[in-house]
Amino acid sequence: MSNTHVDVLIIGAGLSGIGAACHLKQKCPTKQIAILERRQNIGGTWDLFRYPGIRSDSDMFTLGYSFKPWKGDKVLADGPAIKNYVTEAADEFGVTPNIHFGLKVISAEWTTENNRWTVTALEEATGKTKTFTAGFLLGCTGYYNYDTGYTPDFPGISKFKGEVVHPQKWDESIDYTDKRVVVIGSGATAITLVPAMSDKAKHVTMLQRSPTYIASIPSVDPVSTQLKKFLPDSVVYTMGRVRNIGLQRLIFKLSKQRPETIKRLLLTATKRRMGPDFDMKHFTPSYNPWDQRLCVVPDSDLFRVLKRGKASIVTDHIDQFTEKGIQLKSGETLEADMVVTATGLELLIMGGIAMKVDGKEMGVNESMSYKGVMISNIPNMAMVFGYTNASWTLKADLASEYVCRLLNYMDEKGFGRVVPRNDGVEVTKAPLLDLEAGYVKRAADRLPKQGSEAPWNIFNNYLKDLPVLKYGKIEDKALEFGAPKPPVRKSLIGRVTAPLRAVMG
Repeated sequence: MSNTHVDVLIIGAGLSGIGAACHLKQKCPTKQIAILERRQNIGGTWDLFRYPGIRSDSDMFTLGYSFKPWKGDKVLADGPAIKNYVTEAADEFGVTPNIHFGLKVISAEWTTENNRWTVTALEEATGKTKTFTAGFLLGCTGYYNYDTGYTPDFPGISKFKGEVVHPQKWDESIDYTDKRVVVIGSGATAITLVPAMSDKAKHVTMLQRSPTYIASIPSVDPVSTQLKKFLPDSVVYTMGRVRNIGLQRLIFKLSKQRPETIKRLLLTATKRRMGPDFDMKHFTPSYNPWDQRLCVVPDSDLFRVLKRGKASIVTDHIDQFTEKGIQLKSGETLEADMVVTATGLELLIMGGIAMKVDGKEMGVNESMSYKGVMISNIPNMAMVFGYTNASWTLKADLASEYVCRLLNYMDEKGFGRVVPRNDGVEVTKAPLLDLEAGYVKRAADRLPKQGSEAPWNIFNNYLKDLPVLKYGKIEDKALEFGAPKPPVRKSLIGRVTAPLRAVMG
């Protein structure tokens, strides 16, 4: 068992964790940081998922970091390109040496007596445990279970003689060449898999219980491509970022205010792409736009493979699996050699870490979210949690910047502890994620709650979060500051070189 102490301990080296570390390196340069990552690589989601066609479902102007321009041409980037982007950021800002790979965090306990977190991590390759202590804990684990995705209990699935795979478990050994493939699902993963697999598969059928709104966008932004000819990448990136933030918010707002108008526009565009003879029931959801996440495809790739006959779409319910495929409630049977269950995620907050405060178990589901960043009654801890109705990184960036401002404020005032207190604030039924998606509904009881008033309610709106998290006052009656910060023990060389390191990055 080993022990390492740092000022800030980050859990997770994915898009959020690396972004948070880069912000800390820039805005809190004297802080000692460490990142614990269960996997053996940087990237998180973009290292885990390896299924065909894996790509972002948000544009890279807003999925990219505020401090690092995305220089690629694709609007919806593929998984390996995003992983490379995150890895580059870690290298450029000196974060990579601070990452401890292969460690699964199993518990974290706060002790008020010495004002610190004690975190126990399992080195899965050896079975050994390692202990880290930190003044501040920053959870950047995302919101789903990395070990397993969600697969419904399909009747008779054990009878099926073909191969069944969940996209989360995809590996390079899987071969679908000349096979009849059924992809179960209608979300972002399914609409990515269908066109990507259609090039090698004999035929791909997308089997959905209910349709999803799907919009097509250009794979390459023509405006930015032209601007790059005479403007620096950073300027073009900023311009595209500002434009797309505005567009995202406008579309979401109109979807809520004028759902019938947006619905008509989306369905008209789909009808135009699919042709007058196509049965639009397959793309006509029973809910309004943005009640669930709106899906996007580049250059109409899904619509194109459907029109060419390389793929087809079936809207029905599964009755049972058979030896040769899937029998539907309508009586139709879909014969298949392979079934891909793109049926969603299992939500898991803070990676399932067992948390205690002074010996008392603390469940985040029993707590309230403070500004969508901190958790009530848990000291010196924050979660970097992105948007679900816009690009994840927009909120992740703001949350990281807020944490940096909070830490600098505490240093300035000499505080060693901060605890959000929600005394007298009524808990609402709304969970942290404000979507009607199945994976959210299944895990609503595991999510932090919202409150009836600020700062305990969550905007899910970048334009409202920006002034609060990036520029708003840190002092707040809901924050309880205390405990003089212990003296920092540094060598003479460390004290002399710290300012130089801060300047040089």
